Amino acid sequence: MGTSSWHFPGWAGLVWDGDYGESKLSKEGLQAYSRHPLLRTVSLDRAFYRPLSVSQYAGYAAQVPEGFRFVVKAPALVADAQVRAENGRGMAPNPAFLDPELAVREFIEPALEGLGSKVGALVFQISPLPHHLLARLPEVIERIGVMLAALPPLRPTAPDGVVGIEVRDAGFLSAANAPLLARMLREARATNPTTYCLGLHAKMPPIEDQLPLLRALWPGPLVCRWNLHRRHGAYGYETAKQTYEPFNQMVDPDPETRAALARVIAGTTGAGQPAYVTINNKAEGSAPLSVAALAQAMLPGFDS
Repeated sequence: MGTSSWHFPGWAGLVWDGDYGESKLSKEGLQAYSRHPLLRTVSLDRAFYRPLSVSQYAGYAAQVPEGFRFVVKAPALVADAQVRAENGRGMAPNPAFLDPELAVREFIEPALEGLGSKVGALVFQISPLPHHLLARLPEVIERIGVMLAALPPLRPTAPDGVVGIEVRDAGFLSAANAPLLARMLREARATNPTTYCLGLHAKMPPIEDQLPLLRALWPGPLVCRWNLHRRHGAYGYETAKQTYEPFNQMVDPDPETRAALARVIAGTTGAGQPAYVTINNKAEGSAPLSVAALAQAMLPGFDS
């Protein structure tokens, strides 16, 4: 379990032993973060906005202990069907969307070389699709499968490495498309452990409605990114940020989601499969407190 990034001054007393500025934490906080007994992974979300180099990945790996594993988002260069403005508005079609060669060169190879055995989950978050692609989801699923088939094996370099596909359009989970997605992901396991990434976000149905797809892939690894409390709606990141800063307390507890997720983790790990779960501050108000509460849900009597 872990969080999305780590450079939050408001975590003083929760993760940090004192008051430190965001700049210092951005540069030096990962080492301190990785010493927290519950925080055994972290999501490198910044990789989505610009591909990271081998040396950048290696710099992160050097700051954490051997047992630590990273969750890394694939660059928008290959995971977003649109080229977007700074405000997120789509400006033009992205000709490199799901390009297998770019996925390997700009994401998989640098992550493997830089992180090595500390690779945990490599996640392709397929950003919200434009209308013309939403009308052709079976074709998009097939293209995802072609890309996954072209990826090199993560093992033996990353023995705990898995590949996750996260989507931000509920149409992927329809009665017509979910079986196609499940079959494609099962076929991708010929190369790498591959799974559907539970994306707990207001753009997607609640966790209970996403679990049938995981059951269709059973047994297999778990990758979950709990990003945003549903009360804020599909476009509520900024509202959540303003509501929850400085991210030092549980503002909107979501015990139902937490309990369901705890059951999925227990079932996955009980079957000998790896589980990678990262939580954003915008899920309940404070990611470290959410991680501690999730640990309590899995281990009654656990004292964070």
